[in-house]
Order: sequence, then C-alpha cells, then structure tokens
Amino acid sequence: MGVCENLEPKRVFAYFEEICKIPHGSGTTKAISDYCVSFAKEHNLKWIQDESSNVIIFKDGSRGYETSDPVIIQGHMDMVCEKENHVEIDFEKDGLKLYVDGDFLKAEGTTLGGDDGIAVAYALAILEDDALSHPPLEVVLTVDEEIGLLGAEAIDLSMLKGKKLLNIDSDEEGIFLTSCAGGLRADCRMPVSRTEAEGMGYEIQVTGLKGGHSGSEIHKERGNAVVILGRALYELRQSCSVSLETLSGGCKDNAIPREAAACILISEKDCGELAAQIDRLNKTLKQEYRSSDAGVEICFRELGPKKTGILTDASLIRILFMLRSMPWGVQNMSMEIEGLVETSLNPGIMELTEEEFCLCFSVRSSVTSRKYELTERLAFLTEFLGGELEMHGDYPAWEYKPDSSVRELMAEVYRELFQEEPQLKAIHAGLECGILSGKIEDLDAISFGPNNFDIHTPEERLSISSTEKVWKLILEFLKRAK
Repeated sequence: MGVCENLEPKRVFAYFEEICKIPHGSGTTKAISDYCVSFAKEHNLKWIQDESSNVIIFKDGSRGYETSDPVIIQGHMDMVCEKENHVEIDFEKDGLKLYVDGDFLKAEGTTLGGDDGIAVAYALAILEDDALSHPPLEVVLTVDEEIGLLGAEAIDLSMLKGKKLLNIDSDEEGIFLTSCAGGLRADCRMPVSRTEAEGMGYEIQVTGLKGGHSGSEIHKERGNAVVILGRALYELRQSCSVSLETLSGGCKDNAIPREAAACILISEKDCGELAAQIDRLNKTLKQEYRSSDAGVEICFRELGPKKTGILTDASLIRILFMLRSMPWGVQNMSMEIEGLVETSLNPGIMELTEEEFCLCFSVRSSVTSRKYELTERLAFLTEFLGGELEMHGDYPAWEYKPDSSVRELMAEVYRELFQEEPQLKAIHAGLECGILSGKIEDLDAISFGPNNFDIHTPEERLSISSTEKVWKLILEFLKRAK
C-alpha cells in the first residue's frame, strides 16, 4: 500500500509517489525523463525527448475541443536535493521516503521535490484521463531548472502551436504570478597557497539555520551560514592565532546555506580564548537573529594536536576579505511594486580545495542592467583578490503582459470555484516563463501551484488540500478554454 493511496486527487498523488521513487535531482534527470517517455508510449501519445532529456508530450483535444487553441502545461522534472546531517541517502540512486502529517505530505529528513514534481504529477494525471474536457494539450517538462533553467534554455519549441502557457511552478495557492526576475550563477574562484604547520585542531560549525529559497525567501533576513562562518573566523583571528585547513558551506547556489564548517589550527595558549570568543559571538548572533533564525549556533569541538597543511597567511587574508566584504542578500527593492525584491544575490556554495577557493552565487534581478552591474561588482572584487569570475545559466526576466486572457480566465475560475479573490503578483525567484516567452512569440503565460512550504529545505511540506484545490482549478480552466 502506497503512502499516498488514500490522498485526493488519487491519480495526481499516485504519480507523485512514483516520481519520488525515481532519483531526479538537478543533473540527474535521465531516469525521470525516461519515465515520462514510457508513460507517453503506454498511453499512445506523441512525444519528443531531446538530447538534454527535456520531454514534450502531445494530446489531441477532447470531443468538441478538437479545433480549440492548444494549451501548454509546463513544469520541470528536477528537484533540489537537501538533507539533514543524520540522514543517509544517495540522491543519485535512492528514492525519497514519504509520509503524511495531517494536511501535509513530507519526506523523511530530505526535501520533498514538490517543486516541481507536483507539476509533472498533475500533467500525467491529466494526460491519462480520456474523460476530461480540454483543448489540445502540449505538455512541456524540462530538466535542470534549479541550476539555471538549463533545460528551458536548450529546448526547441518551434513545433508547438499553443500560445497559452500554464506554468505550474509556484508555491502559494491563490497567488498567480505574472512576472519574475532574471538571474545567473556566478562562480568566484581564487587560487590559494598552503604550508605545513602544527597546532591544536578544532572544527568550527555554523548550524541551526532555517535556510530556504534564495529568491522567494531572500527578503526574510534569514542567516547565511557561509557569511556567518566568515564573520566568526574573522573575529576569532582578532584575538587568536588562527590558521585555516578546510572550509565548506552550502550545497546549492539557489538555497540559502543552513550549515558551514571549518577546520582550524590554533596555539594551545589560545584555546581558552577560542571558547570565550565563540560564546560571545553566539550571544550576539542569538540577539541579531532572534526573529528570523533563533536556532543559529556556532559549535566547536577539539580535534587534538595536528600537523597538517594550512593556508598561508596571504591566502587566508584574501578569503576573509572576500567573506567580509562581498555583497549578499537583498540589494534593491522595487520602486514600482511594493514589497517586491528587485535585486539580490546569495552565496550558496563555498568550497576550499588544495589549490583553490570558490564561492558560487545566485544573482537575481528584475532589472537586467542591475543583474549585470552586481555581477561586475563581484568580478571586480574577485579580480582584485587575484581570482576570476565565471558566469553560468544566464536567464532573462519574465516581463508583465498588460493584456492576458489566460490571467483573466484563471482569476475568474478561481473566484467562482472558491469564492476567494486571487492575488496577482510578481516574484523575485526565477521562472522558466521568461525563457519560454522568448521562444514562443506572443506567449500568454501564468504561473501558479498549490501551497508548498519551506521548499529547498528538509522542512519542505506540500499541502494535500491545496493540491486538490489546484487540481480542480486546472480542470475547470481547461474545460472553459474552448
């Protein structure tokens, strides 16, 4: 018996549970892509699978809708893979362990992948049901959205006839998104030098942070473990003879880092001062983050005497200068839309190897010039410190469309079904609608989805009741889109 067997809508959750059995983290999407192709073959539907593993599935309009304008249903197949430290899972081989908690579907100690597995589940459930009323359907399922919208960038949509797009990749039910920020990934790399040293070894860890989506939750002032660890090392070095052996933090550029760690060497005479400094810093952080991240904590444990390779003083100073001087978080708020973040960046991955220090940023803005200006600032800082910046996954903003029949019909259906007034909003997170609008002339798009909380964290939870409401919304929209 499946975990989701008794959940409604039954077929949506059945497909979602099947999807969760298949590893589908960003960069590991061939298996889920092949699963969608197998589905299309089983149901005698026309399909296309490209070299990137994007999938397009076609279905004719139901009776009476044969000549209606096609509707594009779109979502992405990849998920962000995050886990709690104690959880043993290989995201490239293992499926997720689902469980129901009241109105929520969750995964044990990991992200759930409701972003955006629920879109795939909705699409497959619609495609299999020959009793539904709908126009011709063009279902577009992309890969690697979470690491720069790479699938949407690569996909060829020239064969599509639809001009109406339902992007099911939003996480607040009743809020319809009409525009979004553009973004890119910036990798800042600096060479380092090492030398041999002896001293007392300690591991320093930043833990207890909530993390979250680096676009939709960047305004919540949550702590960034990479930034906090940089601050801790800088402050410790003011009173202790700190040398650095290892340094790491975060897993995804588009997730606010929840944890970071460093292994350091200090002289034995400074051990007492180390403990006192960390105690003082913890009290300060508890005060500063009392509302947004009350669980923040810097922990340390003794590793004993060590003789090992450490960074030279010059390399350490350059890294600390970068961590203490780099821009991060919200940079600009929109002057046109109240409460909307316009420009931000998130240092999401920190790595130190034998020869190189690397910081990976997610840079976002709804103003293209500011996206590049911020990236140029990062490049200048990195070059000043002897490194270089590499740009990846540059994607455009999705601009607001003043006249939208899709938006009007969706709002009308939602209002009539649920006796609630929907909200129309812009979002700071990146969506594939911007890229797809550049590939399909006069595309009329809207983005929506069920309530899905704390995405990109192991606390992710999908509302079961909201999933059912959005299912009814999609079906009624398709019924009226004749």
